Amino acid sequence: MKIEIGQPAPDFTLYDSEKKQVTLSAQRDHNVLLLFFPLAFTSTCTKELCSVRDNIAWYNNVDAKVFGISVDALHTLAKYKEDQQLNFTLLSDFNKDVSRLYDTIYELFGYNMKGVSKRSAFVIDKQGIVRYAEVLENAGEIPDFTAIQNVLTGLN
Repeated sequence: MKIEIGQPAPDFTLYDSEKKQVTLSAQRDHNVLLLFFPLAFTSTCTKELCSVRDNIAWYNNVDAKVFGISVDALHTLAKYKEDQQLNFTLLSDFNKDVSRLYDTIYELFGYNMKGVSKRSAFVIDKQGIVRYAEVLENAGEIPDFTAIQNVLTGLN
């Protein structure tokens, strides 16, 4: 189902790179930025996530929790987070349930890989309502962070 602005964000629980469960509905004290990305250790994903890392103070200032989500395994995400010194939570959607729930999955990706998350961004407010939704078909593109930041600023 396509995620629309103004609808309640579908709830989910995933494990983070430190093997702890994270539930979206438990984040209601904060605005949330969900960033689905295809694969750890790839150039565009690294550029995108390092940009967020380098600007994490801005996200903290607007009371936004950032979560990166991919179909990578927990151990892969832990190594990626360590190598890139990412300062926000990475979640493993290894079973692809959340990527499908948010309608952000390539059924067939490069090199005949099946079920890889599309690069996508969703802003969810403190009431659990989707305020921004962007799903990119081209994995080489990066979400519109200016638009994302404008939405987050408007929520405060």
